[in-house]
This record gives sequence, C-alpha cells and structure tokens, in this order.
Amino acid sequence: MQKIAIIFPGQGSQYVGMGSEFYKEYPSARETFKQADEWLGYSLSGLMFNGPEEDLRLTVHTQPAILTASLAIWNVVKEMGVRPDFVAGHSLGEYSALTAAEGISFKDALQAVKKRGQWMEEAVPNGEGTMAAIMGMEKNELDQVCREITEKGHVVELANLNTPNQIVISGSKTGVEMASQEAKAKGARRVIPLAVSGPFHSRLMKPAKEKLQSYLNETKIVEPIVPVVMNVTGKPETNPVTIKHHLVEQVVSPVLWTDSIEWMIDQGIDTFVEVGPGKVLTGLVKKINNQIQTYSIEDITSFENFKNSLK
Repeated sequence: MQKIAIIFPGQGSQYVGMGSEFYKEYPSARETFKQADEWLGYSLSGLMFNGPEEDLRLTVHTQPAILTASLAIWNVVKEMGVRPDFVAGHSLGEYSALTAAEGISFKDALQAVKKRGQWMEEAVPNGEGTMAAIMGMEKNELDQVCREITEKGHVVELANLNTPNQIVISGSKTGVEMASQEAKAKGARRVIPLAVSGPFHSRLMKPAKEKLQSYLNETKIVEPIVPVVMNVTGKPETNPVTIKHHLVEQVVSPVLWTDSIEWMIDQGIDTFVEVGPGKVLTGLVKKINNQIQTYSIEDITSFENFKNSLK
C-alpha cells in the first residue's frame, strides 16, 4: 500500500495562467477561484490567468494566488479519494497544507496570507534585504560563515535548507553579499543571488512576525485531519496552539525542508505529490532521495499522469 505525502509550493512558483485549466474543466476548482475573488474583493483569478506578471509577482498578490491555485487543484485531486498520510508546504505552502488538512478554513487562510505578504513586504525597505542560494557547501560551515558576518553588524542567516547541497541564505544586502563571497572562497560550488523583495526567514522579518502573531491569535485553527509536517521543526503537528506558534516563528526561522522530507521518508512515505504551480519541490525531493516516487500536479496533463499511476 502506497504511503503518500502531499506537498505544496511556496512563493516563487507563480506564473501567469496557473490553475486556469482546472478552472475551465472542474466545477470544484472554479468554485475555489470564485470564492477567492469574492473574499478578497477583487479579481485575483483574472490576475492569475491574464497577468500582468509584474503585478502577480507582488507578494501581497503572490501569496493568495499560490494558495488559491494550490487548493483549487487539491480540491479536484481530493475528489478522487486521495487521502495523504502527511501534508507539508514550503514557507507560504504551509498555509495550503494546513487548509488541505482542514486545520484552517480557506477564507481564513486567504486573509492570513494576504496580510502575511503585506507585512513581509513592509518589514524591510525595498532593496535593503535579499537572499542567495548557495550550492555545494555543508550546513554547519555555511552557518559559521553567516554567524561571523552577523557579528560584524551585517545580518545574514540560513533561511531555506532545501537539500543537503542547496541552502538559501537571507539578510541585509551587504550581509548576503559578504557571505556569498566568503562561501565561494571556502569552496561553495555555486552562488545564485535570488530575485526577491526581502530577507525572508531571517530575524529582519521580526516586525512581520509580531503583526502576524497578533493576527493569528484571533484566527480559528482547529486540529487538522492529517498531521502537518512543519517548516520550523521538520516534524508533524496536530495541536492548534503549537501550529499557530510555528506559523508565527516560521517568518523569522529557517525552512527545514530537508529534515521534513527525510522525516517523512523515515515514516515510510514512498510517494510525494506536489500540488500547485511549478515543480520546484518535486526537484528538491529527488535531490534529497532519488529512490522516492514523485508526481507534480499543476495542469490537466500532469493530473492525468497521476490518475493513470493509481490504476
């Protein structure tokens, strides 16, 4: 018997047209998009399907858009009777995972990620913070580099531990540039500056964390029907109070993606299904363990492939 985990993408996976095939083909997906438009008070679906891309890339739109596309597709997948053993999501995707696991209503999740996106944008003036992906450097060594530069007054921290060979760092523009140069000098295989609007998952996001904490205190979260493997710990959680705490901490803490995937594999998960735009997480899972079966469902073709695999 297959043991399945459903995983949901985060910011950066968006593209114009995402989810549109499901909108045309499936009533449940159409309903999801319509609800999002109604609750947000503007045509998010219009922006998602038609662009312009620069507007879709604004965090305040991107986060609700990825959540909506992911859940529209999930609602169709769910109709096939797919019941995962665990769910997880990368950063923003954690809200999609929690919604899919019925721990938060779609409406509440949508409002929360819109606010989260807005507060993350506001936390640091544009251009003052950034992120970079470091390939081929051991976690502890890179962490030491970041600590030494932060002690000199230029904040830089580990942000996304995506695979054993790919770690994203985040912080002040100067801090990230200094750490990138130092990483190269110490033998990192590649350094890729990321086109992001802020230093996400670093202590510089503290203003966003404080606002989110107040907001989530008033938001109803219940025990999910499936454990959510959380970014902050890489472990499963079902307690609503702890889930809220982790969602708040996640804004300023590294995403322990490698730990999350390895933990699920240790529990016997043999199939990961990425639901939502892009194939980023599928690629990361393959790099963590290439023996594992993976699927990504973002359009009708990939959905048909998945359906055929279950026959």
